[in-house]
Amino acid sequence: MTRQPPASAPLPTDDVFVTRLLHWFDDHGRHDLPWQHPRSPYRVWLSEIMLQQTQVSTVIPYFLKFLAVFPTLPDLAAASNDAVMAQWAGLGYYARARNLHAAAQRCVELHGGELPRDFDALHALPGIGRSTAGAILSQAWNDRFAILDGNVKRVLTRYHGIEGFPGLPVIEKQLWAVAEAHADHVPDTRMVDYTQAQMDLGASVCSRSKPACVICPLQATCVARREGRTDQLPTPKPGKTLPEREAVALLLRDARGRVLLQKRPDTGIWAQLWTLPQADSGIALQDWFDAHIDGSLDDAESLPVLEHTFSHYRLHLQVLKATVQGLRDERADLRWVAAEALATLGLPAPIRKLLETGAPPAQPKRRTMRRAASSQDIE
Repeated sequence: MTRQPPASAPLPTDDVFVTRLLHWFDDHGRHDLPWQHPRSPYRVWLSEIMLQQTQVSTVIPYFLKFLAVFPTLPDLAAASNDAVMAQWAGLGYYARARNLHAAAQRCVELHGGELPRDFDALHALPGIGRSTAGAILSQAWNDRFAILDGNVKRVLTRYHGIEGFPGLPVIEKQLWAVAEAHADHVPDTRMVDYTQAQMDLGASVCSRSKPACVICPLQATCVARREGRTDQLPTPKPGKTLPEREAVALLLRDARGRVLLQKRPDTGIWAQLWTLPQADSGIALQDWFDAHIDGSLDDAESLPVLEHTFSHYRLHLQVLKATVQGLRDERADLRWVAAEALATLGLPAPIRKLLETGAPPAQPKRRTMRRAASSQDIE
């Protein structure tokens, strides 16, 4: 049975949740993040996109590097796809970068080179979902909009004792109602702080595992804390075994030591990134090689299998390494690249690591995310 706040019982005028959270934030929240100083709409937007599915500590250096190359929204809009992907490479979830670039171009075309201060207009931009639009408006302009990212969902489900997987539409609808009710009680000048406070509490105190309830400012009125159910809420998503896939790729170099890279299609895994030529089978890859490459794979070296986990499957990539004479024909999606030029292109992190070290990267442990975004925020 799903618990939810009674629809006929609005939150009190003096909202304990809001009051205690803001008091905690004043003393313990994060006040020195780079996108907070200065807090411009462009910087807030960029941080929100980068922070989807990614920890703050990971984002900060990428954020600063990205801003150094694209200091303004028009600079980003005018950049090439390769230039944008080169600065994003390694951060993952590359649809975010493609959407960011497309949204910047849309803003130049429709909004005078600025982010619009309008929810519907923001929400219509590529990569900006309901929660991200609210986060931008509340943090860039102090406008009264609720957010509902992964951290906030976790805090609200525990605080109100709401059962059911938060990704289900019926549960998410309840959570939005609660989030908006709380936002209605935030003092007019403090939406910026309140938005950040929710994120900070979920990231540092009300964490997925082993939440620090003893130091939580909301512990006295938290349903999950009172009933001993913090390990049960939020209700987890039903488990699903990731399918395994195999593929073969070519690490080809010419006599000058340059590596052959192929640009991926506009959609799909690693879309618009430069990576090694790849096929689903050795036969298909041999056929591709014979059609486009002047050389032989008879003496190709088999490198250790590269394993990489995507959100919906695990890839086992067998890489064959060889030196060849060149290309049989010129193609826009194929390019010989010298080692010193790799940094100018967007490459998937495992491929970049392979080219830099000559060995497949070790599989990282599962990360604890700063906050999870909805699929509409990412794709």
